[in-house]
Amino acid sequence: MKLQRKNRRALALGALAVSGALALTACGSDDTGTNGGGDTTSSTGASNIKCDDASGQLLADGSSAQKNAIDAWVKQFTAACKNVQINYKGGGSGAGVTAFTQGQVAFAGSDSALDEEEITASKQVCKGGQGIDLPMVGGPIAVGYNVPGVDNLTLDAKTIAQIFNDKIKNWNDPAIAKLNPDAKLPDLKIQAFHRSDESGTTDNFTKYLIATAKADWPYEGGKAWQAKGGQSASGSTGVAQQVKQTSGAISYMELSYAKDAIKSAQIDTGASAPVQATTENASKMVAAAKRVGTGKDMALELDYATKAEGAYPITLVTYEIVCDKGNKAETLAATKAFLRYIASEDGQKVLAENDYAPMPEEIISEVRTTIEGLS
Repeated sequence: MKLQRKNRRALALGALAVSGALALTACGSDDTGTNGGGDTTSSTGASNIKCDDASGQLLADGSSAQKNAIDAWVKQFTAACKNVQINYKGGGSGAGVTAFTQGQVAFAGSDSALDEEEITASKQVCKGGQGIDLPMVGGPIAVGYNVPGVDNLTLDAKTIAQIFNDKIKNWNDPAIAKLNPDAKLPDLKIQAFHRSDESGTTDNFTKYLIATAKADWPYEGGKAWQAKGGQSASGSTGVAQQVKQTSGAISYMELSYAKDAIKSAQIDTGASAPVQATTENASKMVAAAKRVGTGKDMALELDYATKAEGAYPITLVTYEIVCDKGNKAETLAATKAFLRYIASEDGQKVLAENDYAPMPEEIISEVRTTIEGLS
């Protein structure tokens, strides 16, 4: 994540608790409840959701990476807190941060922590405070592909960089064949898709390439795609759909989108065996993260060049961005109630059932404390 503060302190995060409990079907992010209210127990399985005086409509935008998780959370929360309506647009991290710094939303989701410029802008809407990053969702960025006859594929940072930098153009390229001696790679053109919108997923994916294959990825990185060539689509849903319907396609997306017709490549990190994109393997990556945020800000830094056994290197953490002080009075109660729920044990259990990784207890416990202090 962006190193916007100089004072770093390592935080031992511990292993993630990834045991799932709630079997949910994600619903639309604008599903809303009506009538009723007060502390209650959700009829759909989430117990003891604390509504307090929460009411009204919460508008939010940002990370499409966490969209499936938000949808599941909204379904549970609004079933319990019937006086609250939540509309999470999921227009991408860039759009979410912009909406937040312009005062258009109660909170935003971002797969990249706020940088110095964004923090400065947030002070205009967070009267007496600033925007802070609350790590809430973890998970692997899958390298999804659609290559007929290839059920298992191994790639490394160099080949991924060359594929997305339009240097490797065919699936039977010698570099890919060397990593996959037992695969029957077809003579098929590679169709590489990237995000057209500003995306924290792009930011994390390219941070991995910069950290591990700089010679083949000579770009600065960031939320906007910089390499030449390839094709684009909007949002995680957009790139996933393109991979599903395009023979020879490859793209990057959160594991929760890499389903059905999309297979995920294993990554050769230099460990004894290639690493699969799983929530468990992503948890090993997040467990070694460093805290780089200061004060109430909880931005983390990931080691994308890890060679630890079983650690999946292309992993992101999605933050909920909110004012530490100066939140709008009309949305504060609902914002705190919703954030309190998603950071709770019940809320974090929802993640594992939707191909995300819960935050480590040592970090999520601090998130819970910070939420209670929002004003």
